[in-house]
Amino acid sequence: MMQNPERFKNLNILVLGDVMLDRYVSGDVLRVSPEAPVPVLSVRSRREVLGGAGNVAANLAALGCSVNLLGALGNDYEGKRITKLLDEKGIRNYLVETDDRPTTTKTRIIGGNQQIVRFDEETAEVVSPGTEERISAAMLRLLESANGVLLSDYGKGVLKGNLCKTVISGALRRGVPVFVDPKGRDWERYRGATCVTPNEAEFFAVSGESTDERGDFSRNALEIKSRFDINNLLVTRGAKGIAFFPEEGDPCFAPAPRVREVYDVSGAGDTVVAVLAASVVSGYSWDYGVSLANRAAGIVITRAGTSPVSIEDLSGPADEDTKICTWAEAERRVALWKKNGASVVFTNGCFDLLHPGHIKVLRQAAQEGDRLVVGLNSDASIRRLKGPDRPVLPQADRASILAALDCVDLVVVFDEDTPEKLIRALIPSVLVKGGDYTPESVVGRQIVEEGGGRVVIVPLMEGKSTSKILLSFKKR
Repeated sequence: MMQNPERFKNLNILVLGDVMLDRYVSGDVLRVSPEAPVPVLSVRSRREVLGGAGNVAANLAALGCSVNLLGALGNDYEGKRITKLLDEKGIRNYLVETDDRPTTTKTRIIGGNQQIVRFDEETAEVVSPGTEERISAAMLRLLESANGVLLSDYGKGVLKGNLCKTVISGALRRGVPVFVDPKGRDWERYRGATCVTPNEAEFFAVSGESTDERGDFSRNALEIKSRFDINNLLVTRGAKGIAFFPEEGDPCFAPAPRVREVYDVSGAGDTVVAVLAASVVSGYSWDYGVSLANRAAGIVITRAGTSPVSIEDLSGPADEDTKICTWAEAERRVALWKKNGASVVFTNGCFDLLHPGHIKVLRQAAQEGDRLVVGLNSDASIRRLKGPDRPVLPQADRASILAALDCVDLVVVFDEDTPEKLIRALIPSVLVKGGDYTPESVVGRQIVEEGGGRVVIVPLMEGKSTSKILLSFKKR
């Protein structure tokens, strides 16, 4: 259980860096183009979320912090979209709009569960002197009320000039800690930072050695700390966990949290630096902050796409027992997720004898948003719909199996013949249905669309159904 999460609500954090828009275009690949040997994607959905420094800010906001975001945007659709997303999350926007550079945008094309290609629209040139001057002036004003500063450097130009040195020196003069998520080999601009959080590849690029031997790794880390006058160094190492080298005391090599499946590592570094900074600035020990950041990384990599981690994620064990809940608890959790800016997806079914067709629908449903809620027909409901010989598995077993899937965040049993009442109680952002339905025929469509949401139909896998599985057993 997380210690006193209310402490985060007292924080005012300044985030400065490269703000991006992460766009996901998802669909199904069912054929190869006759024009060239390339897959044809039948687009099912589009989703846009905050990336880069925007994702760092979103993580802090989801933890309950008050956040000021500073950087540069292009005068384009993507910049306006970022502004809208920030407003929705309650993040204060001090981004400088420019006409001489586009908003950094990363578009990922996803077929089924596989990323096919990513294309980037960006410039990595340093921002103009005029833009840097405007950012610097705003930064100095915002420092007066900041409890902590996070620099999110993606090498896109905002932090390439003198801004890093200006903000670090200005913050340290005021006793405000500075946390840096770095990019590239030039760490001179991070000199004096309170903590720098590279991933392993970034660490090896600066150390000049790529050795996993613990003694050499520690020696290189201590040399980097000394060379750039960095107080604390935290290296994220993927499946190998986290290595932390504190200002005082012995290094800590923490193993990665156990997860059933790594779904997507994008944005994990943003989550680590946000959770670590919020923890330390709010008064927790460095050891506790590192532990919490490690846990947060283990949560975010099980989700599709860039997604922030919330207080609720960190406040209890994310196992199958906590995923199965009552209607009242589901309403409470969904309301909290929405408050934290998460997009909630709902799908439903009997899920009697889970098969590959079910898995396809659930995984694709999870890609449509940040959280997936599964409405599960009760035993009584299934008997009314399918006859006295069904279900094969009781609802407790079916719920437990669904809860064991990493793509599922919540399982709620309903006793009615349709999930309409449950959908009305939760009002999800996205309603997903597997089959050959039309959107107009999906139960709950009107409720979701009136709430500003949308309906997505996922085609079923040919020949995959519980009824056909049972029929094949009878024929043997």
